Amino acid sequence: MTTTIPHRLFINRCFDLAKLGAQGTSPNPMVGAVLVYQNKIIGEGFHRWHGSDHAEVNCINSVSPNNRQFIKNATLYISLEPCCIVGNTPACTDLIKKLGIKEVIYSSIDPTPGVNGTSKYLLEDAGSKVTLGIDYKKGDHLIRYRSVFVRFMRPYIILKFAQSADGFMGVNDKQVWLSNSYTKTLSHKWRSEVDAIMVGTTTAKLDNPRLNTRQYYGTSPLRLVLDRSLRLNNDLHLLDQSTPTWVICDRDHSKPDLYHLKYIQLDFDEQLLPNVLKRLYQANRGILLVEGGSQLLQSFIDQNLWDEARVFSTQKYLQKGIPAPKLNRPIDNKWTLRDNEVHQYFNPTYINC
Repeated sequence: MTTTIPHRLFINRCFDLAKLGAQGTSPNPMVGAVLVYQNKIIGEGFHRWHGSDHAEVNCINSVSPNNRQFIKNATLYISLEPCCIVGNTPACTDLIKKLGIKEVIYSSIDPTPGVNGTSKYLLEDAGSKVTLGIDYKKGDHLIRYRSVFVRFMRPYIILKFAQSADGFMGVNDKQVWLSNSYTKTLSHKWRSEVDAIMVGTTTAKLDNPRLNTRQYYGTSPLRLVLDRSLRLNNDLHLLDQSTPTWVICDRDHSKPDLYHLKYIQLDFDEQLLPNVLKRLYQANRGILLVEGGSQLLQSFIDQNLWDEARVFSTQKYLQKGIPAPKLNRPIDNKWTLRDNEVHQYFNPTYINC
């Protein structure tokens, strides 16, 4: 007697595949797909890069010539509802209908306007059996970047900082390293998975950061620095034109754009951060990592403009200095990397959007 393997096993394989696209899919979602015939995976794929073939296409293309005869009677598992609109690539529902795949099972609904639950009815009308909602909480978490981007028309915002055991993140006018070599490498990995990274004037002057991915493979994100009066020296790493960079300045302090260096003029008022986010959305940047100082980070928190926070909590004591930002909510996840503990927080206002 043949035992039917639970749908969750194959859906979770889709989740694992989807995460392989973490460095290139934004602002599109990470998606994985597997094709199963008689309890055996005969094809699998994931969305690799924004604008490239979707997971379903890569999955079908991976099926060997000997197994292509089984495609029609196989079950297609997908971490996310297949798209039914034409963008940079054709609609995946059209491919599924063309191949006559009998059964489609996916975890979450795609919140993208024009999709958002429509695919189920299109596929059912074509004769496919459709099941959705398998491990949907994991599926929804996987597409949280995309959900925020399309529903709130801004990038998903991740706040990142390190703090001492007594709640300080630095000392005035002095550079202090709190993270260890492991968490530094992890920071560079995170940079490779976002579209933009932001700091303020003081951090740029005092720390002279590069904000690139030199300790991890992958493309460096767009760099943003707030410099209201253009006080930063040209010899700083952020202005070296090695990576595309936006300098956010006041309207009265403009400069001509240079190669990889663009000056964005905005009013430095209560709408500054929303206007920066609007510019990033218009530029199709789906994930923003904020690595600034306490003042900039607290400004995002006070305006409720954050979705996730990643905090390195160290064993070092500073006794005095710059207080770390206050999130005022319990830790959602934590893990240890040598003498650093990584704390992860989610903003309940947006995480269940």
